Amino acid sequence: MKEKKDFLHTPVEHIDITRYPVVDLVEAMGKMAFSARDLARAAEIYHRMLADPECAVILCLAGSLVSAGLRKMFADMVRFRMVDIVVATGANIVDQDFFEALGFRHYQGDLILRTGVHDETLRDLYIDRIYDTLIDEEQLRICDETVRSVADQLEPRAYSSREFIYAMGAYLESRGLEDDNSLVFQAYRHGVPIFCPAFSDCSAGFGLLLHQVARGAEAKVSIDSVKDFVELTQLKRHVSQSGLVMFGGGVPKNFAQDVVVATDLLGTPAPMHRYAIQVTVADVRDGGLSGSTLREATSWGKVDTGFEQMVFSEATLAAPLIVGYAYQKGAWKYRQERRLNEFLGVPAVTVT
Repeated sequence: MKEKKDFLHTPVEHIDITRYPVVDLVEAMGKMAFSARDLARAAEIYHRMLADPECAVILCLAGSLVSAGLRKMFADMVRFRMVDIVVATGANIVDQDFFEALGFRHYQGDLILRTGVHDETLRDLYIDRIYDTLIDEEQLRICDETVRSVADQLEPRAYSSREFIYAMGAYLESRGLEDDNSLVFQAYRHGVPIFCPAFSDCSAGFGLLLHQVARGAEAKVSIDSVKDFVELTQLKRHVSQSGLVMFGGGVPKNFAQDVVVATDLLGTPAPMHRYAIQVTVADVRDGGLSGSTLREATSWGKVDTGFEQMVFSEATLAAPLIVGYAYQKGAWKYRQERRLNEFLGVPAVTVT
């Protein structure tokens, strides 16, 4: 009879882009063809974003990225001033990053694929599977309850996801962290706003469900997704020039692109995103947003042409090379922190 410990024993390790020199490799790939050349051009465009003093960098995350070993890389992007705004799925922010900040881990699940262990067995052990990665469902329930605790301590009103995630960062600071390689915590510390347009689609949703049901008819915390849109549009008008670094597609990609159109609707048009790169495995042929090319976005008035590049690759392969290249080229050393959370205003919170 298998036990939980038989599966949850080898943690996923997060890659450290500061340790591995990749500039020569990426530049050599640029002299090749196909996806290698696309990746090298994307890396160079990201470097251009960081070297452009007018450009605010918007990082978009979709798919199971943090659990796959990219958590430290995203935290470092904030730590080293390589990103000014984050738009992400709730799973990356809460179920994965915040979850690990609470002291939990994701585990390698190669045994499942090699031996054909049934997912029903995992279900009986309260183990959840993300392809070849495993997570303890009972620990996820603690994450849900922690979100509920944060909500219970806030003034009952409607919050943007950015405001609520700021409160989550304050919670992490209040408890102290043995490992501060958390995107939520580093964003809180460095004033980087994080938006999750579909915030309820993760542990945050379960935690807020518990909070709201327990409150019944009393005043309660809620998430206003339209407020997210308003705030991100305000940021686009404020920074004017912007660049997109997108790993995955989905809601974060569309949300970040749509703010250009929103500024036009409000009568204060801002420029299209000057730069844009996207790493995705989605197919362009089905008409879906995740695989749609950045040049297609030009027809909508969202992304300018000239410095845009699609990379059709799985993110754990491409992201460390692209971000590692930009880190080692060093343009980030001359950037100033924009601290855009402070521009929008943050709630006065005391959470423990």
